[in-house]
Amino acid sequence: MTYEEFFAEVKEQFQKADVSNVTEHLAYQFNITGEAEGVFYVEVKDGRLYVEPYDYHDRDAVFTAKAETLKKIAAGEQDPILAVTLQKLKVEGNIDKALKLKDLIESAKKKEKKDKKKK
Repeated sequence: MTYEEFFAEVKEQFQKADVSNVTEHLAYQFNITGEAEGVFYVEVKDGRLYVEPYDYHDRDAVFTAKAETLKKIAAGEQDPILAVTLQKLKVEGNIDKALKLKDLIESAKKKEKKDKKKK
């Protein structure tokens, strides 16, 4: 899998997140190691979600993992806290804000399930 393929897939997953209730600014950088190596960021600002393939220098937290792990986390198939415990995900920065990643992923999964029921 190339970085471009990986990023497109992960971006699609994150874009499903409902950030309408997020009142604070969140900025995460993701460092992908191994296959599909690269960097991208996820930012919640003014009620909008941005997912872009760039370094983000004014970030709250940095997550480092293999593409496979990040893909599972973004899809809601791997709990990010468990991934840290299993040493599959490394987290640096503001831990309180880093923990809110789980909320973003859960909101994306809820929206995905809701959209499937509408069909």
